[in-house]
Amino acid sequence: MNVLFLCTGNSCRSILAEATFNHLAPAGWQAMSAGSKPTGQVHPRSLALLARVGIATAGYFSKSWDNLPATPDIVITVCASAAGETCPAYLGPVLRSHWGVEDPAHATGSDAEIDAAFMTAYRILRSRIEAFFALPLEQVLKDKLQLKTELDRIASLMPTSV
Repeated sequence: MNVLFLCTGNSCRSILAEATFNHLAPAGWQAMSAGSKPTGQVHPRSLALLARVGIATAGYFSKSWDNLPATPDIVITVCASAAGETCPAYLGPVLRSHWGVEDPAHATGSDAEIDAAFMTAYRILRSRIEAFFALPLEQVLKDKLQLKTELDRIASLMPTSV
């Protein structure tokens, strides 16, 4: 199964989700990420955070959804539409869900406050990815409606400590 994490710039949240998903994924599952308007670079704080938590960073780069290495089965948008951000609409016959997360690239304040914004985004995404992998995957994959329901339920999950 191929899961696409999609946002606009593909520099922070979607990269964090892709790397975390691939780090935790069972055999046969792969994540990729892309942006509708990629920035062309991964935010250095995203890479630093991934390295700090023990997730490999090699090979991750900001890319367009026009150049995907595989066709996604599931598309999860991670833009924060509540913040007035426009989420890209992926066109194609795939299962879609929205897991909105505030963009840490727009965080302001001290280095510690900005790092905390990145960590918050990472913890939210990781808790949702862990919840996804805790599903009875063989069962829910047989029922697209149940899978969609579960993906949308997971979208509201927040880690116990953000």
